[in-house]
Formats: sequence, C-alpha cells, structure tokens
Amino acid sequence: MTLQLTLLSRAYCHLCDDMREGLRRLAAGHDVALDELDVDASPEFESRYGERVPVLFAGPVATGRELCHHFLDEGRVRAFLTGGGAG
Repeated sequence: MTLQLTLLSRAYCHLCDDMREGLRRLAAGHDVALDELDVDASPEFESRYGERVPVLFAGPVATGRELCHHFLDEGRVRAFLTGGGAG
C-alpha cells in the first residue's frame, strides 16, 4: 500500500530543503508518494500555513493529519511509515 505524504513548502526556504532531504532519507525503502505543494501558489494555504512552512501532512492537506512543521519530527514520520499510515 502506497502511503501519501504532502509537504507544503516554498522556494528559497532552507527549512523546506532540510525537511525534504530528511524525508528522502526516512522514506527510503518504503512505498511513499510525496506530493509537494508551493504554499505561495495558493492564497488559502499561504494564509493558513505561511508562517509555519514547511508543514508535513500524512495524506492530503484537506483530509490528512499534520505530522510536523518547521522541523522534521523523525519519530512521528517513522511511526507513520512503519505503522502503515495508522496512528
């Protein structure tokens, strides 16, 4: 089963770069689809999440669960990946 992660990021964001790189490392060996969305391309996302970027969701933004923001929470992401998306 493919697990979906959604990353809200923006250009020229070193925290976004750090989270993206950490996700690549953690996701290695797992069946993961990473959807990356530019927070600045959506007025709704920019208004709601602009100050918290990067923001990582388990699933899509609209229905998913926030796993972390600003910095990668390796424990929460690892639990999501190894628990098959549950929890």
